[in-house]
Amino acid sequence: MDRAAINRFFGTELLAWYKRERRDLPWRRSRDPYRIWVSEIMLQQTRVETVIPYYHRFMERFPTIGDLAAAPEPDVLKAWEGLGYYSRARNLQAAARQVVELHGGTVPRDKASVSALKGVGPYTAGAILSIAFDQPEPAVDGNVMRVLSRFYNLDDDIARPSVRGAMEDLARELIPQGEAASFNQALMELGALVCTPRSPGCLSCPVMEHCAGRLAGRERELPVKTKAKPPKPVHRLAVLIEGEGPHAGRVLVRQRSGEGLLASMWELPHVEAPNESVWASAAAASDWLAGALAAEGLSVRPIRAVADAEHVFTHLHWFVKLWSAKLADAGGAGADADGAYRWIDRREFGELAWPNVFRKLLGAYFEAPEAYSLSR
Repeated sequence: MDRAAINRFFGTELLAWYKRERRDLPWRRSRDPYRIWVSEIMLQQTRVETVIPYYHRFMERFPTIGDLAAAPEPDVLKAWEGLGYYSRARNLQAAARQVVELHGGTVPRDKASVSALKGVGPYTAGAILSIAFDQPEPAVDGNVMRVLSRFYNLDDDIARPSVRGAMEDLARELIPQGEAASFNQALMELGALVCTPRSPGCLSCPVMEHCAGRLAGRERELPVKTKAKPPKPVHRLAVLIEGEGPHAGRVLVRQRSGEGLLASMWELPHVEAPNESVWASAAAASDWLAGALAAEGLSVRPIRAVADAEHVFTHLHWFVKLWSAKLADAGGAGADADGAYRWIDRREFGELAWPNVFRKLLGAYFEAPEAYSLSR
């Protein structure tokens, strides 16, 4: 069978399988480009099962592009809280404002305009144009590259940008005329459900008959991909400070700057330890924590370590040790004067947007404050 016939076989069998087996996902019930766009941004590096409830809440809160564009950023971050990779939410809102300002609130149908939107890369642009408008544009993500690498028995390193470009050309070549929306979703679905990373379900694959990788016995070793460096471990020391007097029943928190990692989100005051040894030693950690926070204008007296938590970002692995602490002076010098700091109670905790690691720590405290024995 020649290459053209193989390609026709792939498209025909894949579409037939998709029409029988596709999952009933909420964003597949509409061809609204805005809804498709939101789902694709949410699905980046996040599992479908995790995304579904967030998608429903987000669309209820921001049902149109205009609603998202007009919303205060803290409201958007709160709606996104728990999904991680918060730059996705900020970029999505910035792009919604572009659509309102430049395109009258209507998602454009041409590739150049869609690709010019904040946070929209080649994959997202292809997904919007193909699924919403049925344009024959490829939407190549990790699932798709894995399927194509195996089916065509390709040895190219999919971590290389040039290989991604070649995969896009191949995927475009495969799209059956008039079937771009279904085909691209079918290709993603095959990678998600059958042609999985570690245990491909070859016996249930609709295109197994002509899969060159399977026929060569290489389905488990493909695709070829250079391993990314493991995230750098970072050890951080945080403080949980209960208020006294007019701030009784509250906890001192602060807002991050509007730039960089976790921009504009709320957190417990914390500093980076110079190394793991200091982080793990009670005496050394207490001294370092007090000194580092004093240099930032917050004078505290650490009492004892009360909890540990960790969170993995793309390139960083945070290890956070939480200390109970008191302000070093009764007036709390610096805590009220700096606009980044704020005393909050349980209700306010529920209204603000937090990185997962601090939402976990503070949530546990507000559920059982007595367990932290902060008054000792």
